[in-house]
Amino acid sequence: MAVKVLIVDDQESFRAAAREVVSATEGFEVVGEAVSGEESVSVARRLRPDLVLMDVHLPGVDGLEASRRIRSDRAEVVVFLMSTYDRSDFEYRLGSSRASTFIPKDAFGP
Repeated sequence: MAVKVLIVDDQESFRAAAREVVSATEGFEVVGEAVSGEESVSVARRLRPDLVLMDVHLPGVDGLEASRRIRSDRAEVVVFLMSTYDRSDFEYRLGSSRASTFIPKDAFGP
């Protein structure tokens, strides 16, 4: 049974690259995508992914708050926050996001 992945990013180019990485990784399957924090919460409720790849900087509700909401609904969901910004720019809010980890976008791969 494949790990169900939800990709959340407001840039189509990154979503496309993330789709390729997930597709190239055995045992993982993209089940949905979202472009905003608000949308990610509703899509996660509907699709029940195992893993969410979430950009930190999103229009409207940011990825940190969206992560908190998703994990409040289903604590077993693993959320990887990602950003091109340095972790120190939002480090003080990472704990309250309830995300599992942070990955710089340039380090993301299979």
